[in-house]
Amino acid sequence: MDVGNDMQSAETDMGSAMKRLMVVVLFDRIDLLDVTGPAEVFSLLQREMDRPTGYEVVLAAETLDPVTTSAGVRVLPDVTFAELAGRAIDTLVVPGAVKTAADGEIVAWCDPEVVDEVRRLAGHTRRVASVCVGAHILAAAGLLEGKRATTHWSTARQLAAEHPGVTVDADPIFIRDGSVWTGAGLSACLDLALALVADDYGLELASRVARQLVMFLRRPGGQSQFSVSLEPASATRRVDELRHHIAAHLADPLTVADLAAHAHVTDRQITRVFKAELGMTPAAYVEHARVEAARHRLETTDETLSRIAGNCGFGTVSTLNRAFRRTLNTTPSEYRERFRIS
Repeated sequence: MDVGNDMQSAETDMGSAMKRLMVVVLFDRIDLLDVTGPAEVFSLLQREMDRPTGYEVVLAAETLDPVTTSAGVRVLPDVTFAELAGRAIDTLVVPGAVKTAADGEIVAWCDPEVVDEVRRLAGHTRRVASVCVGAHILAAAGLLEGKRATTHWSTARQLAAEHPGVTVDADPIFIRDGSVWTGAGLSACLDLALALVADDYGLELASRVARQLVMFLRRPGGQSQFSVSLEPASATRRVDELRHHIAAHLADPLTVADLAAHAHVTDRQITRVFKAELGMTPAAYVEHARVEAARHRLETTDETLSRIAGNCGFGTVSTLNRAFRRTLNTTPSEYRERFRIS
């Protein structure tokens, strides 16, 4: 389904007061920040403008009854889905919800009725944006087919397994593919909303809103949400031991041959095990582990880039720079400027 085509003709020039209906979808067990975060960003924009933003933010649900969020806080819808029938929607924001499986795994949960409503509303919407695991609802509605998308790292594998037609990239904070935007979670909902504001009114105004939120001016969409410390535990003791070995010996060569020798297996076996259990090659995992260590030092120390490169196994600053570009889509210096902890 090509979202937004029906809306292109509706974008007539209304001057500085162009009306933009921003609809946030509500349903029980929804994550509270996914609802309030984008709404707050859209609201704060008015403080930075000397004319009306044109944004009309409404919360929509099946009925006007209070919706209970996962935090236990109840939220009152403004309109029902039925009341939006036929109305031209500028932006449809779709949050998500999760449940805990019997084995303790976090699983994205989609209400079929909500999926149907999102599919229907998207038919007269200029752009659609999912927040956190809301990407699963977009995928179930057929809105991500053939597109690149992201979601919270904890459910990325579920999204890829259930929707093979979607190119899932669990790394970026948000992704734009045509008129469909997908964001990671949870605080990344603010970055996504700021990106929508920048798309509408420019980066300068979005940066002012970011300052109102006491955020760094703007994290790029390609900024990684990956963290080796957040990866799930390995299924075998051997891989867990290798991960601990890597973390303790980042300055060592750590080639595939080195890791295979340490685990007493062949190079081919070690590569197969890493791909099966961690979803990446040994070399890719080592690079991510080194980047993670460098990120921590950039955030918490005054060490020079040269010292960090040596201590984390990169050898040179240029190698450190290439690794950050490749995995985080930024440079070590830019990362330190944004995320340094005083």
